[in-house]
Amino acid sequence: MTGTLILVRHGQSEWNLKNLFTGWRNPDLTELGQTEARATGKALKAHGIVPDLYYTSALRRAQHTLDLMLEEMDILNVTITRNIALNERDYGDLSGLNKDDARDKWGEEQVLVWRRSFDVPPPGGESLKDTAARTLPYYDAEIVPQLKAGKTVLIAAHGNSLRALVMAIEGLTPDEILKREIGTGEPTIYKIGADGALVERVEL
Repeated sequence: MTGTLILVRHGQSEWNLKNLFTGWRNPDLTELGQTEARATGKALKAHGIVPDLYYTSALRRAQHTLDLMLEEMDILNVTITRNIALNERDYGDLSGLNKDDARDKWGEEQVLVWRRSFDVPPPGGESLKDTAARTLPYYDAEIVPQLKAGKTVLIAAHGNSLRALVMAIEGLTPDEILKREIGTGEPTIYKIGADGALVERVEL
């Protein structure tokens, strides 16, 4: 028996478009982001994928992405579990700043360290290691048992909370996960065995 895990990063947000650090701030999707979410919903439906369980973060852009996907999949009146454990990495003092302005304030090298190191957080914020420390226990406790039971689980979340999951599922090193790009609106699909371990990655 294998379960199916579908990870989807939210579609392009208003702050993605403006090149702002977003973190736990709460902008909605752009028109492009809505189109990306709908396209993924259509693709999942075309492949006959019908999730049993639905999870998302406490942030609007991920919730809206999931709502649009479900609309395209003709799935109505289902229970959606929302939890801050799946929220994006908190960028602390960088939140709301244009990335170019942040480089002007702190220097390009320092901002690069905050963005691309595994365990160095920005002031007042979280590193990817910190993000994993809140995301993975939730995944292990709430989602892995469902996958072990053969369920199909859809998670709509964020670039860094999903990186934390991908790192654990694929057994990647910090350097490897930092190089992994997770595109807006793009699904990553895994088959998970009864032992909770990765069986295979599935391409749509």
